[in-house]
Amino acid sequence: MNFLLYCITVGIWGSSWLAITYQLGSVPIDVSVFYRLGLASILMFGWCFFKRYNLRFSWKNHLFFAAQGLVLFSLAQAACYEASYYIPSGLNAIGFSIVLVFNIINSAIFYRTPLTFPLLMGALSGITGITTIFWPSIVILDIGSKTLLGILLSLAAGLLASFGNIISIRNQKANIPVTESNAYGMGYGTLWMLGILFLKGTPLQVDFSFSYILSSLYLAIFASIVAYGCYFTLLGRIGASSAAYALVVTPVISLILSTFFENFVWDLRILTGIGLILLGNVIILGKKTIKAPKLVANPA
Repeated sequence: MNFLLYCITVGIWGSSWLAITYQLGSVPIDVSVFYRLGLASILMFGWCFFKRYNLRFSWKNHLFFAAQGLVLFSLAQAACYEASYYIPSGLNAIGFSIVLVFNIINSAIFYRTPLTFPLLMGALSGITGITTIFWPSIVILDIGSKTLLGILLSLAAGLLASFGNIISIRNQKANIPVTESNAYGMGYGTLWMLGILFLKGTPLQVDFSFSYILSSLYLAIFASIVAYGCYFTLLGRIGASSAAYALVVTPVISLILSTFFENFVWDLRILTGIGLILLGNVIILGKKTIKAPKLVANPA
């Protein structure tokens, strides 16, 4: 079951980076994120009402829902969208995958998750692969480079998403189901984005083109509802560090799609980097590390 959840997460998020590029254009980024979260939260709350799930939670839990909505569903996604202006979708996915390192660090800080040797070696292999792919862009970058700005936005999105992952683990430890937690998280994320739009004075615009509407539906239903549901379920089962490796594998899918849709050119360096990423995946998800680390601290 964990493997299936892992494959669904990788497959959907691997293609979602390309879908984000179809959101760029006449509609401001913040507005597109607002539409995505709004549609996803409406559908999720509709499902919860249909299934008669319990949606009553304490004010303390609502604070965590609101925090997750801010860092993960609004700010992190807005940063990902913004980064897509400056770097190809595949490279954006690679930059965001640094969330693996942030999850390892944050899990150790907030939950005292043990830093096992396979976990560290797998992470090192994955990060080495990411660095190998990025290296030519890194060595020629200057402070004013738009590529550098795109990479920094992608890395910032990874840091914010990691905090969202940690909050999700807290919610599951508090016996809050993933579906209800995500419904509230995306709902609060929608409200955060609405507040940002109001403060910036950004008007609500709509693009009725086929590509924009289709990509919006895909991002709201599959990339938000389905993928986040699978990922957070996996997160609660095998831990933040192991689950986050799905975000290191997604760039492989993204680069493949980028080859066909964005004329991304492959070379030996790219293949070497991907090989290291996949090697780290095997190490981290091996039989000895698939079991979730015991979370002994609850930052409730």
